[in-house]
Amino acid sequence: MNAHSSSNNHNERIVRIGGASGFWGDSSVGAPQLVASGQIDYLVFDYLAELTMSILAGARLKKPELGYATDFVSVAMKAVLEDVVQQGIRVVSNAGGVNPQGCADALAALAAEQGIALKIAVVSGDDVSALLPQLRQQQPPVRELQSGAPLPERVLTANAYLGARPIQAALDAGAQVVITGRCVDSAVTLGVLMHEFGWQPGDHDLLAAGSLAGHIIECGCQATGGLHTDWDTVPDWPNIGYPIVECSADGRFVVTKPAGTGGKVTPAVVGEQMLYEIGDPSAYLLPDVVADFTQVRIEQAGEHRVRVHGARGRAPTASYKVCATYAEGFKTAAQLTIVGFDAVAKARRTGEAILARTRTLFARQGFESYSGTQLEVLGAESCYGPHAQALQTREAVLRLAVTHPRKEALELFAREVAPAGTSWAPGTTGAGGRPSVSPSIRQYAFLLDKSKVEARVSLDGQCIEMPRDAVVAAVADAPSPRHAAGDANAAASAAADAIEVPLIRLAWARSGDKGDTSNVGVIARHPALLPLLREQLTEARVAEWLAHLVEGTVTRYEVPGIGAFNFVCEQALGGGGMASLRNDPLGKGMGQILLAMPMRVGAALLALAEAGPKPLDTPP
Repeated sequence: MNAHSSSNNHNERIVRIGGASGFWGDSSVGAPQLVASGQIDYLVFDYLAELTMSILAGARLKKPELGYATDFVSVAMKAVLEDVVQQGIRVVSNAGGVNPQGCADALAALAAEQGIALKIAVVSGDDVSALLPQLRQQQPPVRELQSGAPLPERVLTANAYLGARPIQAALDAGAQVVITGRCVDSAVTLGVLMHEFGWQPGDHDLLAAGSLAGHIIECGCQATGGLHTDWDTVPDWPNIGYPIVECSADGRFVVTKPAGTGGKVTPAVVGEQMLYEIGDPSAYLLPDVVADFTQVRIEQAGEHRVRVHGARGRAPTASYKVCATYAEGFKTAAQLTIVGFDAVAKARRTGEAILARTRTLFARQGFESYSGTQLEVLGAESCYGPHAQALQTREAVLRLAVTHPRKEALELFAREVAPAGTSWAPGTTGAGGRPSVSPSIRQYAFLLDKSKVEARVSLDGQCIEMPRDAVVAAVADAPSPRHAAGDANAAASAAADAIEVPLIRLAWARSGDKGDTSNVGVIARHPALLPLLREQLTEARVAEWLAHLVEGTVTRYEVPGIGAFNFVCEQALGGGGMASLRNDPLGKGMGQILLAMPMRVGAALLALAEAGPKPLDTPP
């Protein structure tokens, strides 16, 4: 297998890229499975989340040689390095974190240990910490993208999301492995395609298509049935396949997986992943392009083969997004299991008693009260708020998460959790020792002029010259396709035989996060259901259904190419992943909560929704 292999039907050149990791901590089976398949030319890894960057920064402070995703070297590459070199597979990974050179050094040492000569390129320049003093003096001042807050005094990390051009340059120079620091997740794939097909910065439609290919595989098995709404139809979870994109020079690509593996690849599965965390689907902002996915078409092209085409792009903005992290106080979380009659009521009273007792003890010690608390009863559908139905369960888990400016206060809290097992509700058990107290790490995102950032590429220690691209800001287009009001022509819900069913009977859905914003994509199970969904699944109704979680506005965008809607819910995650005290800080369950919303539908439309095979899953 090589990057110049041909498809079975014609001589069009196809480049095959396997996505081996969706985050630091993903399963170790991805890389060996993809390499052993013989179906890939490139192996790409995505490891970095905002929290990961702060963890890596802390690791480097303790040991200067660390600060990268160690699993990339010690687990993934250790298992496949010899086969990768023998097969001529090239590797691109953002495992470098806050120390990409350290990651490259560790990989070079592994290669030397195995007697393998390896050309390793390093992409750096994403760390913009040195610019912070200058930015504090800037006018207008730096503001956080969502909250508008000023730049914190003490910042732990500050990294710009670089694009694909440095990766392209590294591959052009002959690198077998490219290790980057922070880059946008899809760039590890787009950089490969720019290198292979010679795509240039002005090829906006192609860059959008390559970014979509990268976006589909950047979360690993989510593109092959992982997290699918119809989870019970996905076979062989233990052996689930990792995704492969087979890409053409015109931007079209096919999503598939290694032969003989579990999972499934259908338009519904791929569509869920396409909508994942993209915000406005007509203006997905990336470093290399502003992508428009509203007219993308997703079609079955064979068993576990889905064809994707129709992405459009326009010039990128003149700014990079920067993700900074900072510490603000301390946080901890504790759990107790409550068994027996009225378990939910007992759990709530126990949690309230722990908070009341510790507040009294704080006052005696001269501590202020908590800066934040979150009491949840897991097993009682706490996350469903007023829509909860499991209020009479006889086993529930009390979860208490708290923050405070002082570590000593939370250590006092930690000591007062276990006594609940002997002091209050009968059936209290499951205390797993005192919870640990850690700094509360928060995210701060802002925009930075691209002219202030200089990406650097080195290959085996030698600097590779990067072409200087003219920065041309994208021109604002017409408003995105939005339909907040109901569709006057949608009479489906008024059918004489209409009944009430949960949304899950009519649609697939997937949710994810961007800071304190939750993104919920909803795809109709049949195109004929779109008018009904447009009429009933309005911004106002979704905002009302999720009001116990969402404090900000809800915006609905339409994605007609795949018969879908994307809901962007602001101030929805209790401050966002690292700051949130919720049990679901990333909003992974929000799509499931929305799927419980009641909808009215007639028998004929319901039959279409539940018939199989569904039109979106039928070969063209």
